[in-house]
Amino acid sequence: MLETITDLSALRARIDGWRRAGLRVGFVPTMGNLHDGHYSLVRLARERADRVVASVFVNPTQFGPNEDFARYPRTPEADARGLDAAGCDLLWLPSVETMYPYGVESTVRVRVPGVTEVLEGAHRPGHFDGVATVVARLLNQVRPDVAVFGRKDYQQLAVVRYLVRDLAFPVELLGAQIVREADGLAMSSRNQYLSAEERPRAAEIHRCLQAMREAVLAGAPRAQVEDEALRRLAAAGFEPDYAVVRRDDLTEPADGEPGARVALVAARLGRTRLIDNLEFAVG
Repeated sequence: MLETITDLSALRARIDGWRRAGLRVGFVPTMGNLHDGHYSLVRLARERADRVVASVFVNPTQFGPNEDFARYPRTPEADARGLDAAGCDLLWLPSVETMYPYGVESTVRVRVPGVTEVLEGAHRPGHFDGVATVVARLLNQVRPDVAVFGRKDYQQLAVVRYLVRDLAFPVELLGAQIVREADGLAMSSRNQYLSAEERPRAAEIHRCLQAMREAVLAGAPRAQVEDEALRRLAAAGFEPDYAVVRRDDLTEPADGEPGARVALVAARLGRTRLIDNLEFAVG
């Protein structure tokens, strides 16, 4: 039976009890409005831990002034039912006041350099400062042995890896594979914003990523691959922010250079901004 805790001292008391019993703790941080992609993270955490904690917290510090914090869907009762069915033991449901006791504007902030300044960071200034700030707090609150993040937010996972290594958090990070709908659309809470007419077109992002991969593997120059992807997305009715091919550390590779690659896309379809990526290897 899932236990829900909203008080930090109660959270720490429960986790301390588990540790005294020699149990390994897994953690899945979320912003709620959960779907099968989130529950796959819980199941992966369950494979690697004796007890699993999931947090639901819509973090105000990672939303920009023109973004959807106010309308971000909040479904705590449905989330709790889904977490229980997925094998989660404890739902950590903090308030904004618990997370930011001095207030959002006066909080201590964490900034990860470099990897936060490109792609999503360039299009959403301050977003990753908010992500790093809340993840650092959550890891300090829960103190898990293992934490699971989805690979759909590829750059976010890179930021968290940097944060954990640089601040020496004693936690193992796992990146879970992207969970997709039957037509390839990556599962996301924002998919529900798509209209009935937009929803089938949204899967074009995944097809575009596949085409980018095939073009790179066929030897096409990276600039050509990226330009063609932007044209393809625009022709399908998207307003792309970027469509790029990068090394796995998000730096720009030379044409023909062997190694790990990731194709990344961010694009708007109507009012909905979607992101996705596809990892592959060259050579």
